[in-house]
Amino acid sequence: MPTIVHEFAWPDRVVVGTIGVPGERTFYLQVRSGKQIVSIALEKQQSALLAEKIDEILDQLITLEGNPFSVPTSTPVELVDNDQLEAVEEQFRTGAMSLGWDPSTLQVVIEAYPITDVDADENDELLNEDDTDAPEVLRVRMPVGTARAFAKRTREVVGAGRPICSRCGYPIDADGHICTLPEV
Repeated sequence: MPTIVHEFAWPDRVVVGTIGVPGERTFYLQVRSGKQIVSIALEKQQSALLAEKIDEILDQLITLEGNPFSVPTSTPVELVDNDQLEAVEEQFRTGAMSLGWDPSTLQVVIEAYPITDVDADENDELLNEDDTDAPEVLRVRMPVGTARAFAKRTREVVGAGRPICSRCGYPIDADGHICTLPEV
């Protein structure tokens, strides 16, 4: 079965956002180009790592002599996007992701693949193609300014969750927290 590729070469919008209250949020990577919108669910940790690695790539590119790719050191004000997610229809839940740099288009490239469901008892047996959906991939290409803005917003969204207990490091729920460490 052929792979379904949701490709966005120059998206109008690419953001990470959430639905739900802290502690019960679902994270989404949402991309829009014109009327085409794709939303994929991902974990909070995937979101945080994605932002971190995008900044690392951009920071490495800045160090090249003369900054030939015009990578901004901070988020360009005109690219800040603090709007809510648009209508969310989950395309798939993200499993593996890859991140790269395309020097031919001067863009950061994100690829996201769905979680694959393989029964643990049949780990060596291939699934019958008639019983599975076509594989999918989301491929997003972002210019450097958009990538910097994406990483900033993603860090803010991840950081907007539940506060962390200063003693044990676990999240504090809205209804309270019982710390497992004794007070000092």
